[in-house]
Amino acid sequence: MNEILRLEHIQKYYGNEGNITKAIDDISFSVAKGEFIGIMGASGSGKTTLLNCISTIDTASAGHIYLDGTDVTEIKEKELARFRRINLGFVFQDFNLLDTLTISENIALALTINKVPAAKIDTRVESIARTLSIADILDKYPYQVSGGQKQRCACARAIINNPKLILADEPTGALDSHSSQMLLSTIQSINEQLGATILMVTHDAFTASYANRILFLKDGRIFTELLKGDNARKAFFDKILNVLTMIGGGQTDVC
Repeated sequence: MNEILRLEHIQKYYGNEGNITKAIDDISFSVAKGEFIGIMGASGSGKTTLLNCISTIDTASAGHIYLDGTDVTEIKEKELARFRRINLGFVFQDFNLLDTLTISENIALALTINKVPAAKIDTRVESIARTLSIADILDKYPYQVSGGQKQRCACARAIINNPKLILADEPTGALDSHSSQMLLSTIQSINEQLGATILMVTHDAFTASYANRILFLKDGRIFTELLKGDNARKAFFDKILNVLTMIGGGQTDVC
């Protein structure tokens, strides 16, 4: 296995000595390069906190996180922004696009910040836009396109810099069912055709069924994991629902 991410005994505490909440309780797992992993769990299970620790937005209280051999927990605060920009791609529920920039400029933002030559930026933006079927809206602004197109723009922005890891936080949360399905097919293509490694937090079993492996969290710990293997997506979806029922809720109230 060509390992790209490894977590060793991650713990995260909030509060002070008199009132301590353990959001993450001794979590360890690894991710192979090119894997598409989903993280699920009830509200308060620690999945968003875990994603924040991996992304360096938050810091773990104990343990180590290695991304392609680099101990993320040892990176100095002043170097974190550059580390994220080079190594991580982000897809958020609310898109996080800049309304004053065109779709093309939003996609190119990371390259522009990294001072990549303009000619190379244009070529890469056009190539990714064709892959994600948004080449015809590059000159438009976010307010002029649909939610699904905004999220595909966010995906393009996330992969434009060839990051080692893409972190998706409820990527379909703001989309209708049709746009969600189109986006999930896009994310799956990014994983399968471009070899992108994706870690996705979701409350939705349908969304999770596009992943290859799912980690279920309960009370800050890994409760179990589920591998898709040779299962059809419908069969995998049914297995996901069964696990969600075991950990205290169905599709509608697990988040």
